[in-house]
Amino acid sequence: MRTSSVPQERVLVEIEGMTHDGNGFANVAGRTVYIFGALTGEKVNFRYTRIKGTQAEGVVDEVLQPSPERIPAACPQFGLCGGCSLQHQHPAAQIRIKQQKLLKLFAAIGKVQPERVLPPLVGDTVWGYRKKARLGVKWVTKKQRVLVGFRERVSGLICESERCLVLDPQVGELLGPLAEMIASLSIRAQIPQIEVAIGDTGCVLIFRVLSTPTTDDCQHIASFCETHGIVPYLQEGGTASLRPLSGTAEDLYYILPSHGVRIDFLPTDFTQVNGAFNRMMVAYVLQLLDPQSNERVLDLFCGLGNFTLPLARAAAQVVGVEGDPGLVARAKGNARENGIDNAQFCVTDLYQPLDNAPWASESFDKILLDPPRTGAQAVLRHLPESGARRIVYVSCHPGTLARDAGDLVNLYGYRLVAAGVMDMFPHTAHVESIALFET
Repeated sequence: MRTSSVPQERVLVEIEGMTHDGNGFANVAGRTVYIFGALTGEKVNFRYTRIKGTQAEGVVDEVLQPSPERIPAACPQFGLCGGCSLQHQHPAAQIRIKQQKLLKLFAAIGKVQPERVLPPLVGDTVWGYRKKARLGVKWVTKKQRVLVGFRERVSGLICESERCLVLDPQVGELLGPLAEMIASLSIRAQIPQIEVAIGDTGCVLIFRVLSTPTTDDCQHIASFCETHGIVPYLQEGGTASLRPLSGTAEDLYYILPSHGVRIDFLPTDFTQVNGAFNRMMVAYVLQLLDPQSNERVLDLFCGLGNFTLPLARAAAQVVGVEGDPGLVARAKGNARENGIDNAQFCVTDLYQPLDNAPWASESFDKILLDPPRTGAQAVLRHLPESGARRIVYVSCHPGTLARDAGDLVNLYGYRLVAAGVMDMFPHTAHVESIALFET
């Protein structure tokens, strides 16, 4: 957002490189400027949007010499909507830049480098892949209309979108009609958010409501959702208030066909955003970990059993550990439903001392780590005690992976054998990565 102190004229620069969040950067009069919409090597005219000390922000106004990696953005709201930041860059270049970023972070934060760089794991499509999302909703009195979508890149307001190309088309093609339906409700100003949860066959929309909908409101929501093959849920408070509008819950699940596993989940459970890519990732993880029929495997941060249950098909025994009791209960249920009796699940907060956790004193041949963005640093010191000679680490934050890799190598005696990135989030700056450690 401009202020009176921000210059209004355009500035010509050559872009020196790109940041972790997809912005180009250049040096202008001793100040580093981060420029949205610019790619490495380009000559652009940009306008300042913010200046603070020795740093500034800007946005491309005109591309004078485009990068060969530049492509037209497919979405008309690109640049305004904050859901994507890299649609203007060829997908192959996006993932290459993410790979370079990961390697730089290994060196800068962890003081390590992999012995082998894995080729990026890429999916079959870069569009319509998101099966989990939180969409903002806003009744705009001045416009007398409802907006549904992701928030704007700069302002934080809801972006005015008719469709979203990265959302699963079951929802992505319905943003406009969905907004119109909500505008017809008496509580249109009391719906701040819609949560999307899509399985292999079912699609759920959770309407977060700040006041109780009328009977007519419920009928409007139900009719719209029935027309479009969607199951509506209402949430009037915390997660305990979540209920299907019709009273009948939707059976959400996804199948990992290569492993003969079906994972059932609730609409609010954590599942991978990119369902098709998750199937590839599970197979990739098992390939790297290489579980054998006589081995015990420990799966930390196991969630619903996304990796645990496929691992159990190959190993002698798998122990899955997760801090959320609800996820552990559903992981146990998934094991029963899949006829898997060699998977054990434990509730343990992996960010707290593990003195009272029985599994922490047991021996394992191999370990899988799949922590949240905060990483797995708190549990790392226990891994050598298990006797595990191989660890595979799946990460959604390359910075914490680099930090933890440094600890595993420099403190605990493992080698960083291989590492690479996985294209879980095309067109965004988010980086999913994987690393293999061995003794």
